[in-house]
Amino acid sequence: MVRTPLTPEERERGERLGALLREARGPRSMVEVAAAAGLSAETLRKIETGRAPTPAFFTVAALAATLGLSMDDLLRRCAATAAAPAPAPS
Repeated sequence: MVRTPLTPEERERGERLGALLREARGPRSMVEVAAAAGLSAETLRKIETGRAPTPAFFTVAALAATLGLSMDDLLRRCAATAAAPAPAPS
């Protein structure tokens, strides 16, 4: 099965998710957080660096629970869009 290439917006959303998770992890090690969420450290590393910009829902839910994050807050913060482009001159 061939996967459809990600759009730039999907990549940006994945980068925002990674940054939010990295920030929430704080001083805890990647190995510690990944193990608590039932993931491999490599999976968490890929998500945090944006190399896995569209992780499975249950992966994100497990990380959110481990890090004490609300799924609603994650969605709101990750779905935030960049400023709209300026209208074309008439």
